[in-house]
Amino acid sequence: MTGHMKKNNALKINNEHVSSWSHDRASSANMATEDLPSDFDIVILGTGLAESVVAAACSRVGQRVLHLDRRSYYAANWASFTFNGLLTWIQEQNEEPKPEEVRDWSGLTEEGEELIHLSQADSASITNLQVFSYASEEEEEEEEAANTTEEEKAADEDAVKESSETESADSKEEEEEEEGAGEEEEQPAQAEGEEPEADQPRPSPSGQLEPSRKKISYTQLVKEGRRFNIDLVSKILFSRGSLVDLLIKSNVSRYAEFKNVTRILTYRHGNIEQVPCSRADVFASRQLSVVEKRKLMRFLTSCVEETEEQTAYHGRPYLEFLRDQQLGDNLQHFLLHSIAMVAEDTPTEEGLASTRHFLRSLGRYGNTPFLFPVYGLGEIPQCFCRMSAVFGGIYCLRHSVHCLIVDRDANRCTAVIDSRGQRISCSHVVMEISYLDRSKVATPSKFLSRAVLITDSSVLPSESNQQISMVTVPPEGESPAVKMVELSPSSMTCIPGTYLVHLTCRSVGSAHQDLSPLVTRMFRTTESQEEDRRPSVLWSLYFNMADGTASQVEGQPLPSNVHICHGPDSALGHEDAVQQAASIFQSILPEEEFCPPAPNPEDIVYDGDNTSTGEDRGDMGQDDEQNPEQNQENRNQNQENQNQENPDPEQNQNQGNPELQSVGPEERPSSS
Repeated sequence: MTGHMKKNNALKINNEHVSSWSHDRASSANMATEDLPSDFDIVILGTGLAESVVAAACSRVGQRVLHLDRRSYYAANWASFTFNGLLTWIQEQNEEPKPEEVRDWSGLTEEGEELIHLSQADSASITNLQVFSYASEEEEEEEEAANTTEEEKAADEDAVKESSETESADSKEEEEEEEGAGEEEEQPAQAEGEEPEADQPRPSPSGQLEPSRKKISYTQLVKEGRRFNIDLVSKILFSRGSLVDLLIKSNVSRYAEFKNVTRILTYRHGNIEQVPCSRADVFASRQLSVVEKRKLMRFLTSCVEETEEQTAYHGRPYLEFLRDQQLGDNLQHFLLHSIAMVAEDTPTEEGLASTRHFLRSLGRYGNTPFLFPVYGLGEIPQCFCRMSAVFGGIYCLRHSVHCLIVDRDANRCTAVIDSRGQRISCSHVVMEISYLDRSKVATPSKFLSRAVLITDSSVLPSESNQQISMVTVPPEGESPAVKMVELSPSSMTCIPGTYLVHLTCRSVGSAHQDLSPLVTRMFRTTESQEEDRRPSVLWSLYFNMADGTASQVEGQPLPSNVHICHGPDSALGHEDAVQQAASIFQSILPEEEFCPPAPNPEDIVYDGDNTSTGEDRGDMGQDDEQNPEQNQENRNQNQENQNQENPDPEQNQNQGNPELQSVGPEERPSSS
């Protein structure tokens, strides 16, 4: 691969800790005492993924953007919370909505204008919240139990010593080694904070149990709650998906870190199995015979391009096509549920398209097609918000807009009125659908069932505790297919000694009704005396979330320059949100390029100061957009130097892959 292509395709990784963007605190406090500017090109309401991408794209090409959110956090239903923040969010969701106060803003309108009132509270996009805690309440209880265990071990050791007084010196040395091993087991944690349980061998045939896992109390979850980053929506990034391409093209990837999803797993016949999807996995697999390996490789090779044989099956079930390829049950299961990730009755053309998408993404950054952002999915909308702020976008949380002012003759929104009664002129308005008056929004027809679990070990323990796993659970009877993502502490979403598990499926009933049977089969949820190796659930949350693709606006059409963004959809990737953002941007600025590459901070030249850079100054404002094409050759050389000085192949688990690069820490944008 040439050096030029390498730069264009590289997903840049920032090795510095990327925390939640906090400049909104200061900016919101300042805005509380002074009015906002009264004229913008674009006003955006809501900080979900699509809205944030639109904000970054518009700011990048010179538009004046005001980005508001009535919430106290970024990303709406795309958000990530600390454990304590999630508890606060749950409490807010369970509170009865306050009646909306309708104020008379007619005094701010001019002749020929009318008002469209907006909703001041989130619509019912989240329902049926249920929380279950299985961890012990107090750490003291665990300490007492640990002390009791230590006393019992000490008594056992004394008995062993008494019974072995006549043994040889060699036997005594063996006893001392065993005692030392026992003391190590009694230590509360490993030196590096890693859980030891997942790496222990399975029970021996003699009936000996694996070493007991370190118990984590609810008090500890709360105490270390800031180390969790728990997503409301569960998605992952296809390595060759539209979001990764956009992150690379726009240079927004400089604000985030990514890790490979290291394993593709499937739940079959009550067991977790690893799915062989790459060439190396196929030939290393012990689940497949030599004949099956050859058939699978032959099929995957034939899927790359469409053939006449494939065309003949259009409109017929994908499972029928797989059967006719003389593939056994094993291969049919892997291809249908874990590679294409479609239902048995999915048309063949859709199944093949999904299979090709999977195969195209393989090997770009690792041994699976997927990436996951460190610190959770909520980082991605915030990264685009950072880019917008770099180019002059103004942000304000906890700030709402009450009304749109519409020119009746032109059917265009000319201004908005915020909660403080300020009239703000604008050319376009982009808003999350929940801001519309509830009478204008159809009741969502489709929902997603979500479960979030904090567990004490992995569903498939391995020698490495760095695993991030994608698990597919095929449908059984009336139960829908479930997609499960298991995150280890290496993803910076949970504390050492725990795993964070996300389950998502199409809603049939409430989330608890849909997902709790599977949770009961795969995990231990009670203090059962039955000894098994299933992970124990420490805490769980169930809720239903509206499927964004099913949201519809009904009634009177909106003004032509008001653009609506929907929430997360049911797909595993982010294609829908990126497509929404691109479509809205093109309708607003059809002549402009969508998210052109942003210059690196060290290459920015400010007016009147040809020697300073963005990092020297410590601020990045509207001047960042000047001369994006200047010194392209120097930027490329700087990029190569950074990649050589700051490689981090171990963190990203991509040794030897030239497309995934690492760069050094970037200067954080200051508040606009």
